[in-house]
Amino acid sequence: MSALKSKKPKSLTYPYRTRTRADRALLCSPFQMPLFETMRLEGVPLKAIALDAGIQRGYTKRSLSELGAENALLRLIQVGVLRREVDGQGITDSFRLTPLGRQLVEQYQGSASYPTPSRRDRILETLNRWFRLAF
Repeated sequence: MSALKSKKPKSLTYPYRTRTRADRALLCSPFQMPLFETMRLEGVPLKAIALDAGIQRGYTKRSLSELGAENALLRLIQVGVLRREVDGQGITDSFRLTPLGRQLVEQYQGSASYPTPSRRDRILETLNRWFRLAF
């Protein structure tokens, strides 16, 4: 019996529009780089992100209610940056990065924060969110 050769996993490639939309959502989110760095290694529960806990850990730019934090996290799920963690009982309240999210976070690795989104990015993200809710 021959041994299987282990191959280095190939990095997934995503369409340009997918990466651009996800990157814009990441940059316009109310979250800081330490949150995404932690999400690379382990799931982060909603309670660690919301309210003052998020500011104390350096996860958020401002205090977010649980509903506000969850809505911002759900937006990142919609564009493919995050996923909910699953355990033996089902879906949990913890979040992790997807492979796309890992790629986006890695491009900003080494910097204390990611670039400030442009006015155009903020407008496009607001329109995308609004149209997604309206229709």
